[in-house]
Amino acid sequence: MVTGAAESWYHEKESAWLYGVVATAETDPVKRALFAKLAAAAESQAACWLATRPELEQQLRYTPALRARIVARLVRKLGPRRLRGVLAAMKLRGLSVYSGSHAPAPHPMPATVAEVGKRHASAGGNLRAAVFGASDGLVSNAALVMGVAAASSDLHSVQIAGAAGLLAGALSMAAGEYISVRSQREFYEHQMDIERRELAEYPEAEAEELALIYNARGIDMDEARRISAVLLSQPEQALDVLAREELGLNPDNLGSPVAAAGSSFLSFASGATIPLIPFFVGSGGMSAIYASAAVTALMLFAIGITLSLFTGRGAFRGGLRMLLIGGGAGVAAWGVGKLLGASIAG
Repeated sequence: MVTGAAESWYHEKESAWLYGVVATAETDPVKRALFAKLAAAAESQAACWLATRPELEQQLRYTPALRARIVARLVRKLGPRRLRGVLAAMKLRGLSVYSGSHAPAPHPMPATVAEVGKRHASAGGNLRAAVFGASDGLVSNAALVMGVAAASSDLHSVQIAGAAGLLAGALSMAAGEYISVRSQREFYEHQMDIERRELAEYPEAEAEELALIYNARGIDMDEARRISAVLLSQPEQALDVLAREELGLNPDNLGSPVAAAGSSFLSFASGATIPLIPFFVGSGGMSAIYASAAVTALMLFAIGITLSLFTGRGAFRGGLRMLLIGGGAGVAAWGVGKLLGASIAG
């Protein structure tokens, strides 16, 4: 495949083919109609690209690539909603119709760019992530400390193991979160770059795609075209509109890899510190083990209650469930430590 017009032709043909697959797999008639129209729009754009190099018409034949065939098979098997992220990576548009409720009921169209593509995100998203990070640190390091304490009565060994577990776990969480958010941000930026180029090359086609999305949400097609034309008429807001409505992205909130890594490190470390405190402030022995178990149990119950705020379940039930899960991990680690300690001593 040559570059330039032929490559652009191929990408449009691939999009048209995948839109057809999504339309066939989609059970909702409104969404099915949307993707069928997007398929037709992509076919039309492919024809436009071919018109710029008519000498290639006899050379070009579209055959779905292996990646596209795999995605198509997954879409047919799992449905397009579950494959939204994969389809976005394949440069398909209109996937914002899968945001929010499964119901196809329309919602009011935006009057300004500030209202475009808004989603009711959970205000407690950062708090919830912090709570889960602290819970992870608490359970994992408590289990480690209990296992080591059961295997050896040496206070110094428990302190070293607990501190090492805290640092290793926090660094692992931070590294994983950094890679995750960085990869996600690079993907979003790549999608934005593609949208920026397409907007510059054929703004009429982009306006028509946006109008189709609004039409799928219950707006008359003529009115949808008018709205999309108004929203895309201002260059400074056009890309923002397309990113929100076609890609389902918020350009102002792509996430900071460094901030995410730092937050994960601190939340994990804060939880992992709790079971260690009795071993650093006390004299060790069984009193430190009992104190560590007690403070860990108390915090597990408190975290369970906090998590119930996000799940909507009963606070006591949430606290008890967290206590049983975390406590079970600690008991299992204690048992393994006892067995290992006895084996080594023997």
